[in-house]
Amino acid sequence: QVQLVESGGGLVQPGGSLRLSCAASGTIVSINAVGWYRQAPGEERELVARISKGDSPDYADSVKGRFTISRDNAKNLWYLQMNSLKPEDTAVYYCYADIFTPTVWGMDYWGKGTLVTVSS
Repeated sequence: QVQLVESGGGLVQPGGSLRLSCAASGTIVSINAVGWYRQAPGEERELVARISKGDSPDYADSVKGRFTISRDNAKNLWYLQMNSLKPEDTAVYYCYADIFTPTVWGMDYWGKGTLVTVSS
């Protein structure tokens, strides 16, 4: 059973920073793409950032230059460093990963989400 657990959300003032972490656990053969989505109240879930093994990361236009995605392949961890946060970044942030297990060759897994609130 694969599980993804996010951490690092919270309340931050505009202009501040937060770092989100996502940890994957379980019987994992390999992880291909990882990333972060977010969903604001009343809005659809949207891609924030993603990165595949060996590729350059992709970012939503709204976060380019402010957010950075990174990963630690050895530890099945990935991160979202968020700088210069704006109130419009307020949302529940979900991590996801395309994971290969011994029985399922490639499937998207999702965390339960962590709330980021940007407010003064």
